[in-house]
Amino acid sequence: MDLRKLKSLIELFESSGIGELEIAEGEERVRITRAPAPGSQQTVVHATPQLSAMLPAVAAPVPEPAPVAAPAPEGHVVKSPMVGTFYRAGAPGSKPFVEVGDAVQVGDPLCIIEAMKLMNEIEADQAGVVKAVLAENGQAVEYGQPLVVIG
Repeated sequence: MDLRKLKSLIELFESSGIGELEIAEGEERVRITRAPAPGSQQTVVHATPQLSAMLPAVAAPVPEPAPVAAPAPEGHVVKSPMVGTFYRAGAPGSKPFVEVGDAVQVGDPLCIIEAMKLMNEIEADQAGVVKAVLAENGQAVEYGQPLVVIG
């Protein structure tokens, strides 16, 4: 495989969003993978021994510093009891169950989590004032993920 062809493959790979590329020409085989790392992208090139001596060194990009997250409001955190999709209202276009600043009582609906085509209403397990809604409408949520803060 030609060195110019390898260089152009690496450039195309770096500019694309694909995670792995493998090409074979006869006995020669080249595999390029992108190692997932938070905040940075690194290109790793694996080649047959005959080709690896011809490959130029690929420098890894310098990772950017992670943005500082704002601290979550203090209070009782209502967490997701399941994996699913978070909805703030009972139907599209409807008024959300709660807004920041609303007073809630034990048993008041806070949101809905759709899991396996079932709508599960999540209720307040403590009375207080809604300090924050931590999930976005239509966002996938994980088990134990904070949803709402009640203070």
